Amino acid sequence: MKVELKGLDALETAQWAESLGLEPYRGGQIRKWLFKRLARSFDEMTDLPLSLRKTLADRAPLNHLETAKVLSSRDGTKKFLFRLHDGPGIESVLIPEKDHFTLCISSQAGCAMGCRFCLTAKQGLKRNLSPGEIVDQVLEVKRSMERPERLTNIVLMGMGEPLANYEAVVRALRNLVADDGLNFSHRKVTLSTSGLVPAMERLGRDLEVNLAVSLNAADDDTRSMLMPVNRKYPLGDLMAACRRYPLPHRKMITFEYVLIGGVNDSAEDARKTAALLSGIRAKVNLIPFNPHPGSTMAPPSEHRVLAFQEVLLERNITAIIRKSKGRDIAAACGQLSGTQDPAAG
Repeated sequence: MKVELKGLDALETAQWAESLGLEPYRGGQIRKWLFKRLARSFDEMTDLPLSLRKTLADRAPLNHLETAKVLSSRDGTKKFLFRLHDGPGIESVLIPEKDHFTLCISSQAGCAMGCRFCLTAKQGLKRNLSPGEIVDQVLEVKRSMERPERLTNIVLMGMGEPLANYEAVVRALRNLVADDGLNFSHRKVTLSTSGLVPAMERLGRDLEVNLAVSLNAADDDTRSMLMPVNRKYPLGDLMAACRRYPLPHRKMITFEYVLIGGVNDSAEDARKTAALLSGIRAKVNLIPFNPHPGSTMAPPSEHRVLAFQEVLLERNITAIIRKSKGRDIAAACGQLSGTQDPAAG
């Protein structure tokens, strides 16, 4: 049985090495090559005997994503279209910040959640990504960078619902934050969910990463219209889960709120949002809707965005208007499609 090494943890890798009759330390050597030296093949692992490299390549092929296209935005954002071995495309977005980079990665090819404001939802779900395919997005992007050490932040906000691919996502995250893995700080890795309540509660027990919840409305009728998941896990259940979520000292849950003109952007919507979040250690990212082909929705005026923010600030809720980067290459929030053509829907 062939093994996907980028989805194994340190102990599993050592045990796999032992199963081949090798010393366990060989597992550590392999992980160092994969995650520290960004090796693509066993041929590069020069401290392993040549005969062993050939054996390992047969037992655990180091498949990697095919980079089909890279688009560069005027603001410095880069969108990577990766092709999976069986055909579907996924997208990752490298976002320049003041003194570092953030990488937005995907957890599924397509998405089954059906959110009305999101282009990815129009694709439907093609399949889950494996742990190695999730990790490989980070490895491929790091290989493309002149200074890969400047990539410090990871957000699972690309294509797919991460918690609908729970086991693979958690395996991938563990290799992203492991000391002998890619060694990202827990504090700089964020998982975004549309609100799969049972999986949220499981995540809080299993792993320490930042949690972001896609909120987008403060009443069940509006949220159910925008996000079908709300019919199964309505706001009362979601907020209760957020209140129970184990937060380290001084940490907050981020609530993402896509502002859609005439739908969820009124002062009353803002007041209801503030009331909904009362008692939760919360900050709100306000994201003006990013149009995409075929959508009938539109962003609100700047005045309404600022007015919405002011209502939250007056009620002592941290509220940040998030400037969407990469709009000109369809790399902004809700615009990912996994196709060669950025305008395809």
